[in-house]
Amino acid sequence: MRSPAEATTMAMGRSSDWLNQADYRLATTPEEKDNIYRLRYRAYLREGAVRPSAEQRVMDSYEDAPNAWTFGVYFNGELYSSIRISVLTSEWRMSPSVELFGDVLHPELDKGKVFIDSTRFVADPDRARNFPELPYVTVRLGSMAGVYFNADYGLAIVRPEHQAFYRRVFMQQTWCEPRLYPGLVKPVGLMAAHLPTVREPVLARYPFLRSTAFERRMLF
Repeated sequence: MRSPAEATTMAMGRSSDWLNQADYRLATTPEEKDNIYRLRYRAYLREGAVRPSAEQRVMDSYEDAPNAWTFGVYFNGELYSSIRISVLTSEWRMSPSVELFGDVLHPELDKGKVFIDSTRFVADPDRARNFPELPYVTVRLGSMAGVYFNADYGLAIVRPEHQAFYRRVFMQQTWCEPRLYPGLVKPVGLMAAHLPTVREPVLARYPFLRSTAFERRMLF
């Protein structure tokens, strides 16, 4: 059996191959959005992050915010994962991170800082088990957004058991200890990285996170 470190190394080595097969799609139709809401529910329920519900969907008031982009990641036409990217500025402050950690973020937004807030990252619980590359392929969207919008910081609200991944891959640091977000069972903490500082070290270690100007323009 491979160690977690060995599995991660293999995943990184194969991520560029998977990128050639990945189809990033902005969710625009009611059907695409509903499939993502259902995927969130399945993933969160499997992790014990939400309680069972008759609706079998997870959504919030930020789904159609003008500063938010919800993507599905598809392989061979099948939805494998999803992430929502919100761009936070002094004018646009709508996101779960601001709702939960406003005392930390509002003062920075008042200074004119720009944040990329990556939330609602989920992966199909059955497919992800045999697809260690999937988290890297998915969170790459946040990396692309940081470049496209010339952001100062990348954010993530992360459960304690997942923070090591964000610390390792994106060199993010904990800005605030876990708090309980409405609708979730497990608390999440606020993590952040200063993008101009960490971008080149991160890309040197994970070159598959690089993107072209054409790719970023097509997505955002």
